[in-house]
Amino acid sequence: MKKQIIEKIKQWDTIIIHRHARPDPDAIGSQAGLKALINLYFPDKSVKLAGEEEASLSFLSPMDTISDEGFSNSLVIVCDTANVDRIDDERYKNGQEVIKIDHHPNVDEYGSVSWVDTSASSTSEMIFELFLELEKEAVKWCDNMARLLYAGIVGDTGRFRFPNTTQKTFLYASRLIQGAFAPGDIFDRLYEKSLPLLRLEGYVLSEITVLPSGAGYITLPKEKLVQFGVTSKEASMIVNSFSALKGIKAWVFFVEESDTIRVRLRSKGPHIHELAARFNGGGHPLASGASANSWDETKEILAQLDKLCQDYK
Repeated sequence: MKKQIIEKIKQWDTIIIHRHARPDPDAIGSQAGLKALINLYFPDKSVKLAGEEEASLSFLSPMDTISDEGFSNSLVIVCDTANVDRIDDERYKNGQEVIKIDHHPNVDEYGSVSWVDTSASSTSEMIFELFLELEKEAVKWCDNMARLLYAGIVGDTGRFRFPNTTQKTFLYASRLIQGAFAPGDIFDRLYEKSLPLLRLEGYVLSEITVLPSGAGYITLPKEKLVQFGVTSKEASMIVNSFSALKGIKAWVFFVEESDTIRVRLRSKGPHIHELAARFNGGGHPLASGASANSWDETKEILAQLDKLCQDYK
């Protein structure tokens, strides 16, 4: 599969790389890391990054401005996106050919080539494997590529704490940190918190409800976010606040936005990605996201999460 993708890249002069909406470090790390990789081995190709800017991750890489005409004769590569509804920038449909590279459980089959590896810790880890394949042809190196892929791996492994961290993950990370960047700076930028966010985290820790099943939840209506001066996106940075809580099996943040209620699910055992898929979402077995149309719908999500925790042994 890696060889197929490399051959496709060789065939096209214009390549546009997408990722999912509301990106996390792996989405941008794999997307921009792939651009750096292609520029390294094929400097004559035009490579662009599609999608809206995410201010909190702009230190990794800016996005590119792409005209509608830019898609007319292009290869589109979509990173880190299991289903088409989550692809940021619907103009990906205007590309002449689409490739999917992802490590989430396969939700939608799309693309002339689809490389899905659920054993990978991250899509950034998969992009590094593309680098290893190209390295067989010629030994080259790019420090910025290393920085981006390292950030993506760090983000999706929770700083190498999550069960998706494997021996291979550490092996690849050991290669990447040979780049001329400071890993500590990546950690600081990814996990730094503002004073308002720290105060919101204190509120969340004091208000969590844990059901007898081991399911935990917290609700954050819009007025609560306004009270603390924190955006919904910023609130996502504290979703793992309960991970060290003894006895908790899985938990959910219900965060109200202007037009929906964002559902952020995390787990220490029960697989939650199928639950997320039933409510306009998806993700990993232990980390997923979804959305609810009303507070009544959040009660149904919580009831299903409660059942998952009850049944989990």
